[in-house]
Amino acid sequence: MKEITVKKITCGLPSAEDVSKLMDVASVGFNPIDVVNWKDFPYCPDVKFRVAHTGEAILINYRVTEESVRAIAPADQGRVWEDSCCEFFVRAEGEDEYYNFECNCVGTLLVNFGKKGDRHHAPESILANIKRWSSLGREPFEERIGKCSWELSLVIPTTSLFNHDIKDLSGITLRGNFYKCGDLLQTPHFLSWSPIDLPQPCFHCPEFFGKLFFEK
Repeated sequence: MKEITVKKITCGLPSAEDVSKLMDVASVGFNPIDVVNWKDFPYCPDVKFRVAHTGEAILINYRVTEESVRAIAPADQGRVWEDSCCEFFVRAEGEDEYYNFECNCVGTLLVNFGKKGDRHHAPESILANIKRWSSLGREPFEERIGKCSWELSLVIPTTSLFNHDIKDLSGITLRGNFYKCGDLLQTPHFLSWSPIDLPQPCFHCPEFFGKLFFEK
């Protein structure tokens, strides 16, 4: 099981566009999303992420280089996993229910909560409060063939963990995993940060989440 100490950055609630700069200043390092769990899907684009927190929000910065890029999902809570998509799944220690924050390369989000096989959409107000920034802009587009590098940043307030009452992340431990997928790209792929031991592609597997230690 992999582990990360999530560095605390002292600041207010930043804009998503400022996340990368804040992490640079705070020397927050990158982690690869490079585990190919299923031999039928061997393609491994160059994907990395870094994560920090402010106490009241989780900050995530993804950087991706892949052979094609796609952003067709027209609106939040759509089929973003079929696009070029980065994902963050997280749960409290000892619980079966978990949140999934799935975001395509232009910042279109899918957020659900519940147990595996019994998922429920987050309220619209929750999605409205999650800040997103993408180097590719925010407009949908058809698949573009050819090498593309892009960056995505998210600011996820503690209120986004809407089935829990977390006022301050400082000092707590959560379980989570980070993914990169693209189900309908010319070369489908399913990468994870923490390894998954299942026979077929599936990210909804909280038993394989790693540990996230949030600095005080």
